[in-house]
Amino acid sequence: MMMVPPLRAVPIVIALLASPAPPARADERAQLNACKALVDRAAQSEPASAKPDEAEIQRCRQIIREWTLRDARMSVDENGRPLR
Repeated sequence: MMMVPPLRAVPIVIALLASPAPPARADERAQLNACKALVDRAAQSEPASAKPDEAEIQRCRQIIREWTLRDARMSVDENGRPLR
């Protein structure tokens, strides 16, 4: 492995820190909506019918929980308008 001299590493680190964070994926809202639908279907399905995988349901519940917490901290809606 080749080492980078310290004086050359500084501009590289600064450039990485100054670069903007990658934008949120456009399909995150679609994933949330799909998870909501999956959890709703799982709650409405009868025990005898084919139910979605429990691990998938748990993952979707976590996604919904994270969105709920994130939305609670926001002061604007998804279109940038103030909530108050």
